[in-house]
Parts: sequence; C-alpha cells; structure tokens
Amino acid sequence: MKMFFLRDPRLHGSPLGGPTLDMTPEGEFRTPPRTPWSTKLLRYAILVAVVAGGLAVAALALWFALILLPVAIGAGLVAYGLFRWRLWQARKQRGMVYRP
Repeated sequence: MKMFFLRDPRLHGSPLGGPTLDMTPEGEFRTPPRTPWSTKLLRYAILVAVVAGGLAVAALALWFALILLPVAIGAGLVAYGLFRWRLWQARKQRGMVYRP
C-alpha cells in the first residue's frame, strides 16, 4: 500500500497561494510595487458609491418617517376624541353633569 502525502504549496512556490518573500541578495526586503492610479481611483469610486447609497437609504427612511408623522398625529387626535366621547356617554348614562 502506497501512501501519498500532499505537498504544502507554501513551501514550493506554488501559484495557488502562500507567502512569497522577495529579498535582495544582500538580505533586504524589496519594496512592493506602487499601486496603479486606476486602482486607487476605483477604490475611491467604490467608497463614494457606498457612502452615497447609505445617504440614499437614510434619506428614504427620513422621508418615510415624515410622511407617517401627520398620519400618527391624526390617529392620536381621533383616539383622544373617541376617548372623550366615551367618557361623556358614560357620565350621561349616570346622570352626571360635566363641569370643567
């Protein structure tokens, strides 16, 4: 029975992954290449798009809340009016006179 051992790709310089140390013959690390301007521009464009999307969602939530505010106030006024009506009806049945 033969046993097969998988090789660790980090130890053999495989393009599948793993760290790569880029050193000069003197033992110093080389500086990584500069990021191209197009990549930087793309990063900033994505950042601006995410911030704009967040602001749009916040604006829609505020708009929805402001639309519901008059409805909630109206419902509260109707509920208060019905409550007062029921109190007046209950007092009228007992023969009580309402004197504020």
